[in-house]
Amino acid sequence: MANKKKEVKFCLLFRDMWQAAGKYVPRVDQLVKVAPAIVKMGCFARVETNGGGFEQVNLLFGENPNKAVRAWTKPFHEAGIQTQLLDRALNGLRMSPVPSDVRKLFYVVKKKQGTDIARTFCGLNDLRNIIPSIGYAKAGGMISQCSLCITFSPIHTVEYYTDMAYKLIEAGADEICLKDMAGIGRPVTLGQIVANIKKKYPDIPVQYHSHAGPGFSMASVLEVCKAGCDYVDVGMEPLSWGTGHVDVLAVQAMLKDAGFDVPEINMEAYMEVRTMIQEMMDDFLGYYIPSRNRLMNSLLIAPGLPGGMMGSLMTDLETNLESINKYKAKNNLPAMTQDELLIKLFNEVAYIWPKMGYPCLVTPFSQYVKNMALMNVMQMEKGKERWSMIADDIWDMMLGKAGALPGPLAPELVEKAKAEGREFHTEDPQSNYPDALDTFRKEMADNKWETGEDDEELFELAMHPQQYRLYKSGQAKAAFEEDLAKRKAEKAGAKGGVALPQTVTVDVNGEKYTVTIGANDGSSASATPAAAQTATSAPGEGKELQSPLEGKFYLVKSASDTAVKVGDMVKKGQTVCYIEAMKTFNAIAAECDGVITEICYKSGDSISEDDVLMKIKG
Repeated sequence: MANKKKEVKFCLLFRDMWQAAGKYVPRVDQLVKVAPAIVKMGCFARVETNGGGFEQVNLLFGENPNKAVRAWTKPFHEAGIQTQLLDRALNGLRMSPVPSDVRKLFYVVKKKQGTDIARTFCGLNDLRNIIPSIGYAKAGGMISQCSLCITFSPIHTVEYYTDMAYKLIEAGADEICLKDMAGIGRPVTLGQIVANIKKKYPDIPVQYHSHAGPGFSMASVLEVCKAGCDYVDVGMEPLSWGTGHVDVLAVQAMLKDAGFDVPEINMEAYMEVRTMIQEMMDDFLGYYIPSRNRLMNSLLIAPGLPGGMMGSLMTDLETNLESINKYKAKNNLPAMTQDELLIKLFNEVAYIWPKMGYPCLVTPFSQYVKNMALMNVMQMEKGKERWSMIADDIWDMMLGKAGALPGPLAPELVEKAKAEGREFHTEDPQSNYPDALDTFRKEMADNKWETGEDDEELFELAMHPQQYRLYKSGQAKAAFEEDLAKRKAEKAGAKGGVALPQTVTVDVNGEKYTVTIGANDGSSASATPAAAQTATSAPGEGKELQSPLEGKFYLVKSASDTAVKVGDMVKKGQTVCYIEAMKTFNAIAAECDGVITEICYKSGDSISEDDVLMKIKG
């Protein structure tokens, strides 16, 4: 009797396809339109519908992510296809740690909204962060799939990952995912890890997630399948390959040739989905997809930056390059090209990663390492020292507040921490983030906001407080419409069309915003309520506190913090505000003792490097 073919099933990474390509995700009307065609393809056992990043950016362009998830998951359930989300363990769906009561509510809400599987990962591979999610997911009725964040270093060996998988399964994980988020896992090594898991726990499903960028991914898919992998994550055109994922057509053909039992693909439906994705890109998403992200690049092997982060990195680099070149122009230095900046960034990541303790380069720690590298490059290009500006979130990671680093911190960083009076942490990371739902519930009551079906709006505020407030106020949608209009005008100008300054009015939740779109000569764009805004304070006297970088201005980092105000006495070195740049909050300190006489921006305002944030009179 012939041996039965090993079955391999496919999961379409619809969430990560967009995140790995660019900055934004489809609107709910687009998601609902494409879902039936994905079902009709007939080859997917699972679809990654939502999760980290995906739901947050709904808020950024002014859409309710809760309504989107409910509508988007419904067609897959009706077709018997499982839905899965990406969960960042201690960080939930965001970049920073989440209180335990918010984490518990997370799984309850997402299950009721229609998500079946929680794929949990911790960028430090700290089991203290992952294991609680197993219990929370099961209590909420979800399947708990726990991830091994794959990277390549002297620490991250076959034995390291095998031991981690065993401990997660023993703690109750239903499934294991090899999350090869940068695609730098070596194929044979990955196969050995899967073989070890299957030898001891043959009934535990194993899923493999990779990115195509560095070039290992197809060989890795074949090796893990030979070792017993059950599910393979795939993308599809026009968003496969590049910083994205292996294409379902190529994977199916390869595995079929290798003797595996794989599903057939309805090609008519494939082309229908492909066309719809292209239409979404033509609508607005393509304006946020840098062309470089459609290319594979083996230079990514050394820095190991993940595909999901590369999507936004190339967009952010435009701003960083502009900042560097402004400085160079002021100082009569030759301008830097984007290629030169990219290579300097890659080299700096490879240099500082071991010094920062080998955190796995996955959200949020990939952003922290990349941001630190980019900040170092920018500071050194401006004649300053490496490590001269370290964001609070990055310090928290290096000091162990978010979990234990896989490797030791470099002596120079240990000394810098001690010199600044910073404390190292060995306690359970969750203990640093007390319950907060009652505080957010009160805020909703005070604002007369509905907590939503199954408390989903309460959850959204608690998970993404800054973004949710900007969404509710209409600022988020106005800023998005402004930026999109600017990009469209620039593209029209590049094609020889008319790209003169223009003004449009955007209606957001009943409030009209006047949006001025900058011309191609580099003049700025702005969005202000049509009704004149009142200034935060009258113009004041004193020393100007300038922004060291471009980003968004905030007076506080969290709702529990107390904001400074005009008239407050502050001390030199005291944190007075924050600049959110590259998804991290950078503390800005007073440069002298004195009284704040003017605060020049409101929380959430976009600012440029060297803008005056406030004035302090000594």
